[in-house]
Amino acid sequence: MTFPDLLIYTGQLNDTPLGDLRLAASDLGLVAVEWADSQPQLDSYLRRLKFPVKPNESKIKPFAKELREYLQGKRREFTFLIDWAALRPFQRMAMQAVFAIPYGETRTYAEIAAQIGHAHAYRAVGRANATNPMPLVIPCHRVIGTDGKLHGYGGGDGLPTKEWLLKMEGAVIA
Repeated sequence: MTFPDLLIYTGQLNDTPLGDLRLAASDLGLVAVEWADSQPQLDSYLRRLKFPVKPNESKIKPFAKELREYLQGKRREFTFLIDWAALRPFQRMAMQAVFAIPYGETRTYAEIAAQIGHAHAYRAVGRANATNPMPLVIPCHRVIGTDGKLHGYGGGDGLPTKEWLLKMEGAVIA
């Protein structure tokens, strides 16, 4: 499937409890969320998509509004669309399973692997989470180790950010 006229729009969400964020979206939905201090990684990711990138705050505004509400504890679910097209099949399966984890709940990497029909692929699920292009929205912070502890988080300040998000949501963590 080709999308000859597809553009990627970029914009900002600043002054959140977790710092400044950068967002990217297409007309099909959200494409990426990244912390402002990781702008080079976002730029690299967007180049790999091979679509023209254009700053457009008005296109980003609905995504930014819901993300701000979430980070203020006023929103539990996102209503905007997600553009899943850039994800490889395994990552898409894993990320869609993570996306379905309810607010305030957690799942283990092994549970996600079993849920998507790859029971022994918990490390691959971990890798899919590590390369999640839409942290916060696809809530990889809700995925924990089988020991009930927090393992790995690449966004913001790492594990303290993951812990902050889970506490904000009222999740029980070990």
